[in-house]
Amino acid sequence: MLSVNKAKKIYKAQSGDVVALNGVDISFKENGLTFILGKSGSGKSTLLKLLMRFYDPLRGVIQIGQTPLTDINTSNMRHMFAYVTQETVLFHDSIENNIKIAKLDATSDEIQAACQKASLHDWIMSLPEGYQTPVSELGSSLSGGERQRISLARAFLSQAECILLDEPTSALDPISTLKIEELLLQLKDQYTIAIVTHNMQQASRIADYTAFFLVGEMVEYGPTKDVFGMPKDKRTEDYITGRFG
Repeated sequence: MLSVNKAKKIYKAQSGDVVALNGVDISFKENGLTFILGKSGSGKSTLLKLLMRFYDPLRGVIQIGQTPLTDINTSNMRHMFAYVTQETVLFHDSIENNIKIAKLDATSDEIQAACQKASLHDWIMSLPEGYQTPVSELGSSLSGGERQRISLARAFLSQAECILLDEPTSALDPISTLKIEELLLQLKDQYTIAIVTHNMQQASRIADYTAFFLVGEMVEYGPTKDVFGMPKDKRTEDYITGRFG
């Protein structure tokens, strides 16, 4: 199980120290969808970056099982996590090579299997050159949903057990968003998935567990039906009912 214990992270700023996370405790449930909600600047994305070890907490420990992340070789740890952001970086190369960047020695069969998981294979096969189609030739015809599924195909190809998504549908239209949600629901039994989002409706629809963050503090965490239906903290209730946020 992936867990964060008493994590604290401080950024240096001209105006002084900024506490991004303060004493956060959270355990991510295996084979499920955990959504992390909160206003901008509440520490949600900082938490994902700590999990990826882009930097370490000032205090506290992040661990997998009983092993702290700091005791795990960085290259090995990168294979445990896949990090998907709202912006998909694409290179002037074929679709296959754009996906293969997640695992340079991947076979064609492995790449196609990852694309099938990401509901991308049929679309690729409909293109004139299939997997060898240059991304540059698609131009503006490549939708936000297709770009995001390329990111997910990279995540699946990497064979990571834990997938971290930062606002994965914020730039997508409703139809593309629905397709990504359906995909996550299909795959949640195979992965531990953590999603940072502002989208409360999305969390209420598909999340198994929901955490609410506010100014670096995890205010509440539990089964989604409880967080939305019977919040324990007044601040959570105010947020999900739209009184602030």
